[in-house]
Amino acid sequence: MKLNLGALTLAALLAGGSVRAGTFQNLEAVDTNGFSTWTASFPLTVTGVILNDTGEMLDSTPNFIPWDNGAGIFQLGGEWQVFVQAVWPGDRGGVGCWMGQNYGNLPWLHSSSLSYPDATWVAEVARVSHDPATGHPFRKGDLVSVTANGSLFYGGMQNINEEHSIDPALDFTISLVSSDYGLPAPEVISLSSVISPNLSPTGHYDIFDPTRASGGEHWQGMRVRINGLTILSTTGWNTNADWSARFCTATDGEGRQFPLVHPLYDLGPAPTNQFDATGIFLQESGSATDGTFGYELFVQEIAPSAPAALAIAMKPVITWPGSLSNYQLQSRDSLTSTNWAPVTNAAVLVNGQNTVILDPKAAHKFYRLQRVQ
Repeated sequence: MKLNLGALTLAALLAGGSVRAGTFQNLEAVDTNGFSTWTASFPLTVTGVILNDTGEMLDSTPNFIPWDNGAGIFQLGGEWQVFVQAVWPGDRGGVGCWMGQNYGNLPWLHSSSLSYPDATWVAEVARVSHDPATGHPFRKGDLVSVTANGSLFYGGMQNINEEHSIDPALDFTISLVSSDYGLPAPEVISLSSVISPNLSPTGHYDIFDPTRASGGEHWQGMRVRINGLTILSTTGWNTNADWSARFCTATDGEGRQFPLVHPLYDLGPAPTNQFDATGIFLQESGSATDGTFGYELFVQEIAPSAPAALAIAMKPVITWPGSLSNYQLQSRDSLTSTNWAPVTNAAVLVNGQNTVILDPKAAHKFYRLQRVQ
């Protein structure tokens, strides 16, 4: 019912003729340098599920800071951001919707009159944080339509924003389609899917594919779970610092490292053992022209990793943890054989365990779990 409701609402928007429906896939399309190939056309409407509550990523507390002859340079004050992920069949990806308070402190604008005073900023935050028709406060899991009148590309991602302007003509709007629609199930990946232990042709360890069929681009802006991580640096594992101070580094123990961004809430102590992290897959290359690197995970949940160990019962049944969806059961006929082949018996999830029932009359075999991308 929720999907039908969303489809009907989207159809009604299109019938009005006042907006142009877009896809996340087109919006985030890039070339071989990771630079946007999307042709801007406004207004543009995309429909998807909100992935984060409004206070998870950035602090929107009003904090007007004047330009003051450059003393306020880059001091943006309050900031607001949510990510929205595609839900319609045939579409894929996600987009960030962002606003800042003190645009006038950007050096190419350098004017306090181009920033939001505190009272105006509070009203702007309330406007994008609530459905205009019902007053419903947006939260993660809500299905919404976002209509953009402005957008900027930076660091490898096309974002919906106000193009650093307080002009109402560039406002984006968010409308509720269905509350509590539900978060998309996180796509389970390993670091080997997005990071190489060797430098790529672009001079980075990030795996970049401009077709977005693989590598970091395939999951950009989406909810994912990365399994089998270990913390290398806990410096950014806190809950009250600025965005740039909430980074820490994790590894898969196989030569790959990856940045994690802590949310503005308590995830508990930094894990000391192997863990899985669920959150939003982002990109911040820090470059206006090179979008081939800079992938990172905004962490929303952590959980201990299930060990990659087989359990064989008295009957011919093989099980392994259901969270290890990126592992494949393989077999071979003898200890001396080098020919490992995938087991064709379908695995069934039973009590949280992937379970394969073997034929007791079949010849003896040797089994292993092999991690796959």
